[in-house]
Amino acid sequence: MGKDRLAAFSDGVIAIIITIMVLELKIPHGADFADLKPVAPHFASYVLSFIYIGIYWNNHHHMLHTVQRVDGLILWANAHLLFWLSLVPAANASLGGNFLMPAPVALYGLTLLMPALAYYLLQLAIIHRQGKDSVLRRAIGLDLKGKISPFLYLGAITVAFVSPAASLGIDALVALIWLVPDRRIENAIGQG
Repeated sequence: MGKDRLAAFSDGVIAIIITIMVLELKIPHGADFADLKPVAPHFASYVLSFIYIGIYWNNHHHMLHTVQRVDGLILWANAHLLFWLSLVPAANASLGGNFLMPAPVALYGLTLLMPALAYYLLQLAIIHRQGKDSVLRRAIGLDLKGKISPFLYLGAITVAFVSPAASLGIDALVALIWLVPDRRIENAIGQG
């Protein structure tokens, strides 16, 4: 089967995830800058979560450009990724409401780790379907960012119980690593 329904469904789920997160933001009462202070943690967690969802959407979009046909394994691997991404709004709300508390920060880190692992499994499913000489296989190459990110997330989860701020710093660092435009797939498609 073609990839269009998979892409459309994924885009819809990701749009709903972002909508849920923005609806969790509370408008401060009052017109002074001091009135913004209570919502600052919620806004900070929203910004980081939005960046992460945007990174996944962007990379998912590029990855699907390498796919000609999907099978059941790809469909389930994609659903697995969407499942973990769908938990980001809950972890985001917990983090925003309990900013810099060890357990919510660790939970947030876990909620970032699991989609990273699911994304990797989706890559493997696509490569399995497309073959070892596929565009995606050539594009990801050594995939240093993909290999180091789960270890950084695990570090952030561990550090959360000692320094929640440092843990969120590690999570933000991973986002910065992935925010740098990755041209591997575009370059591979251009060569293919």
